[in-house]
Amino acid sequence: MNTSGERHIVKRFDDELRELHDLTLDMGNAVRTQIRRAVETLRDRDPEEARNVIADDATVNEYDNKINDLIEQILARRQPMAVDLREILTIGKIVGDLERMGDEGKKIAKLTIHFFEESETAPNYQFLQELSDTAQSVEGMLIESLNAYDTRALKLACEVIRKDIEMDSDFRASLQHLTTFVLEDARTVGHFIDIVLGIRALERIGGHAKNIGGYVIYLVTGRDVRHEPFEEILSEFGS
Repeated sequence: MNTSGERHIVKRFDDELRELHDLTLDMGNAVRTQIRRAVETLRDRDPEEARNVIADDATVNEYDNKINDLIEQILARRQPMAVDLREILTIGKIVGDLERMGDEGKKIAKLTIHFFEESETAPNYQFLQELSDTAQSVEGMLIESLNAYDTRALKLACEVIRKDIEMDSDFRASLQHLTTFVLEDARTVGHFIDIVLGIRALERIGGHAKNIGGYVIYLVTGRDVRHEPFEEILSEFGS
């Protein structure tokens, strides 16, 4: 989809850009579903469904391949410039982050198998609740990052970046909370380590959502804000 709103002389080019746009959103929704299902397998103590989640990661990879193949075809056939090239490059970056989110979702599903088939004891409720609470926040960030991309919304993109900063402090608070349970019962230390790995996977998913927010700013303005202080980004694009 051409961000300038202008149509190309070759209508097929507009159709190809629209297809790229729609496929990217479809891939994002597939990743969102995968992450949610992975967390639900932990809550429901369902290793069989966890295996289904892991197998269904192939769908995310298929989107990745299809979109990148289409990008290569457009670059070779159309030789895009300016805004069109920026949009195509942005989509390539977004798809890379979405694919890595799917990999993190697989890690969470593998935790379910580890906890409820391979481990002698299941983790306590509080451990799983901490991970579930973090997952809700991360899913919200992913939804907002996809909406920001779909609508080219700079303020929403900034909001995703802001939430990622908040998540860093939330992660530290979760660690402190979980540590109290380990101190009360040293037998939980093994599960503590595994749950921390799961929360870190979710934290990385949030980081990828933040990246998408940055890509949206680049897409709309042409400015790469990856290495800029958030205060500067917010003052310029978030108001």
